[in-house]
Amino acid sequence: MKFPKLMIAGMSSGVGKTTLTMGILSALSEKMVVQSYKVGPDYIDPAYHTLITGRKCRNLDNYLLSNETVEQLFYKNSKDAQIGIIEGVMGLYDGAQVNSDIGSSASIAKVLKCPVVLVVDGSGIAKSVAAIVKGFIEFDPAVKLSGVILNKVNSIKHYCLLKEAIEQFTTAKCYGYLPKNEIGTLKSRHLGLIPSCEIEDLKLKLECVSKAVEETVDLEGLLQLAYREAEEVTIEIPIYQTLFKDLHIGVAYDEAFNFYYEDNLDLFKELGATIQFFSPIRDSRLPENIHFLYFGGGFPEMFAQELSDNHLMKKDIKEKLEMGMPYLAECGGLMYLTKQLIDFDEKIYRMVGWLDGTCSMTKRLQRFGYKTLTLKENCILGEKDEVIPIHEFHHSKTEVLETNTVFGLKKMKEDKVIAAYECGYLKGKGVAGYPHFHFHGNPSMAINLLQAAQTYANNK
Repeated sequence: MKFPKLMIAGMSSGVGKTTLTMGILSALSEKMVVQSYKVGPDYIDPAYHTLITGRKCRNLDNYLLSNETVEQLFYKNSKDAQIGIIEGVMGLYDGAQVNSDIGSSASIAKVLKCPVVLVVDGSGIAKSVAAIVKGFIEFDPAVKLSGVILNKVNSIKHYCLLKEAIEQFTTAKCYGYLPKNEIGTLKSRHLGLIPSCEIEDLKLKLECVSKAVEETVDLEGLLQLAYREAEEVTIEIPIYQTLFKDLHIGVAYDEAFNFYYEDNLDLFKELGATIQFFSPIRDSRLPENIHFLYFGGGFPEMFAQELSDNHLMKKDIKEKLEMGMPYLAECGGLMYLTKQLIDFDEKIYRMVGWLDGTCSMTKRLQRFGYKTLTLKENCILGEKDEVIPIHEFHHSKTEVLETNTVFGLKKMKEDKVIAAYECGYLKGKGVAGYPHFHFHGNPSMAINLLQAAQTYANNK
């Protein structure tokens, strides 16, 4: 197959690639079917993409996944789209380690043979911008850095000066700019951008960004680049056998819990399960006839009052877990299953109480980044000593009593262990911990989870 694609990468974080990507997605989606992607493990940016395109954004992460799997998922999820637009992460070459490009936008661009358009901060600079772009081009010639879009440009005259320098001294072509103003600026908090579901005037902001992009960015030129650089690819996309039937997975999904990789939920469905969403904030009880509970991450701390006040839901969840219903709780899900949550203002909220412990919010980031996780004993995810790549990112600490830790985590730097610790709690028929999992990194995880659900269903 020959599929046009384009990566919007940045010279650094905060350079405006998310704003530009959203504007490009919005403008292109008006006239064609666009499949969006986000490099890395982030959950928040993909939600914006999904809102704009009407299609579920997917993550491309070659720390959590093999390069082969990244490629397979990309083409699988793009099969009925007309173009793929990929938003990078941090700076183009920033990845999991300095001595490797794994986890970087550059590595994904190379895996997919995808042309890259670099977003460059144009404020306070003139001819020197060419030196920056030239450095990015020559740093890794295997990356097809084909174009530049400039952000925070003072005027059209300023843009023309920057464009002349870049196109005279480098091989990159300029595809436009965004002016120096607060157009469509999105607010952030402790885990990054505020999620799309919490922004009241989001539609207006997106319209402003889309309009700005249509006025000053060469969209037709970007399309021509994507189509011109598209290469013929032959790839086999694995088809998973339907191993289970009549299984129903309850997935907590609302403003408090929405950090899920769409490919994880798809894998459950491909294996034969049905997904049933429920809201721990608004629903009074769990869906009928479910056999497994999946609590993803999110922002339970921002909705602690609503979660605490929903006594019927908390009671139903605890009763189901006490009856042996299997479960997986990631990060925010762990926080929700504890006895109490203490927010940033030190106010205490009662949670489900399945785990005898307390979660306390912290102003300082506690854990961040890619890790390798080793199972200390057999559990719902796999067998003892199995190694799983994971990601963590949280501003809280959780202390749980009388429950053994089941995860051994290591953070590596240049093949050396720079941090090692234990976390994750094994209780009943499931586990709860801070790590986030991508099931396609090891599809046996999803099979193991559904096998536990099948056992529960058979014994009901």
